[in-house]
Amino acid sequence: MWAANQVVCRVLDEIGRMVAPGVTTGDIGELAAQAVRRYGVTSAFLGYGDPPFPAVACVSVNDEVVHGIPSRKRVLNDGDVVSVDFGVEREGYFGDSARTFAVGTIDAEAQRLLAVTAASLERAIEQCVVGRRVRDISRAVQSHVEAEGFSVVRVFVGHGIGRRMHEDPPVPNYVGEGRNPRLKEGMVLAIEPMVNAGQPEVKVDRDRWTARARDGSLSAHFEHSVAITRSGPWVLSRYDGRFETKEAGHEGPRLSSQNL
Repeated sequence: MWAANQVVCRVLDEIGRMVAPGVTTGDIGELAAQAVRRYGVTSAFLGYGDPPFPAVACVSVNDEVVHGIPSRKRVLNDGDVVSVDFGVEREGYFGDSARTFAVGTIDAEAQRLLAVTAASLERAIEQCVVGRRVRDISRAVQSHVEAEGFSVVRVFVGHGIGRRMHEDPPVPNYVGEGRNPRLKEGMVLAIEPMVNAGQPEVKVDRDRWTARARDGSLSAHFEHSVAITRSGPWVLSRYDGRFETKEAGHEGPRLSSQNL
């Protein structure tokens, strides 16, 4: 899972460097598709669901919360924000991460939205400690986001991840009722705050995938795949230079019960 997530991390880095006014969401989707082939991995998104998702990355602009379908007709403009969600399967294990990028120069409120959403993910990661519960993660996101005057999307939640893209337990970004499992060593969670500048409600386009803020407000989305370990949270989808060493044929990190 570490190796799968390192591929995801590097592809998102590449996408971040290409995001600029004049680039299309289709260009982003094509870069991601080329990277899947280059790394010899399988897309986690292409063909997923009903109807089958038609791309290897979700590219969502401005009020689009998640699941935006890349298009050569959708041109990014200065001041936009674009969220890219990307996942792969490598040797039977999945990786999943998302980031929201500024296109050119964005206004102060958009900057604040991105900063608050990213910070809420970091606060959630801090709760990924053996013995704590999923609701501690949810509370960390919700309390930070709402204190800053933004709203947490409730229709979509994070999830466990492993040999399947979506596994138990669900990881909501708000404190609700229902199951509240304890965090155990060896669990891996895809934690993904989705935050609207306005109200939390969303609507889905006719393509049956693109979900956008119902009130038309800006939305941001950040995600990491995080392993629960005895020594604390291990963010698998955060850059780790050891990946290049392993890919070059040298010994990489030993994945054992002590570090996963």
